[in-house]
Amino acid sequence: MIAMQYSFTLPADYDMSVIDRRIRDKGPLLDGFPNLGFKAYLSARRGEFASRENLYAPFYLWQKPDGASDFLCSPAFQALTGAFSWPQVKTWIVWQAKVSPDIAAARFATRDILQTQPYAPLADIRQAESAEAEADLAAGGALASISGFEPTTWTRIRFRLWRDMPGIGEHTHAYRVGHLSLPRS
Repeated sequence: MIAMQYSFTLPADYDMSVIDRRIRDKGPLLDGFPNLGFKAYLSARRGEFASRENLYAPFYLWQKPDGASDFLCSPAFQALTGAFSWPQVKTWIVWQAKVSPDIAAARFATRDILQTQPYAPLADIRQAESAEAEADLAAGGALASISGFEPTTWTRIRFRLWRDMPGIGEHTHAYRVGHLSLPRS
């Protein structure tokens, strides 16, 4: 599995209803996309949930890397980059992905990116991150809990989908979920 996110920072006075409309209109087009675990269409508004910026920042969980490659090579991604710009696409190798059967009820998302110390015991970190991802889901709060790492910059990700916005830390990015594209049943 692979997790992927890109983000577009929009001007402070940007009419975010444009993003809401884009999500409403374009979101269902990726429902059932091959190898997609889910796509969360995320936005953040400046001043809301401690966000300093207006953002459009979709997050993907891919079952296989082919899905990410097929999407990034698609006309849909080409149209997106034509409308907004060529983004830096962040990817993470997934350590743990837990998804509740109630994922469709997600209305909020949180994302933490953490630095891994040089020479840290990765197996121990993976075990701890995986346990935390499982605990977040088991506790009944999170509807999806993803943990992973990126070995070029040695960063880790904690991504969660929520029905209700939880308390957030100083370095947590919080988003609204406008739409979730899910695999076809």
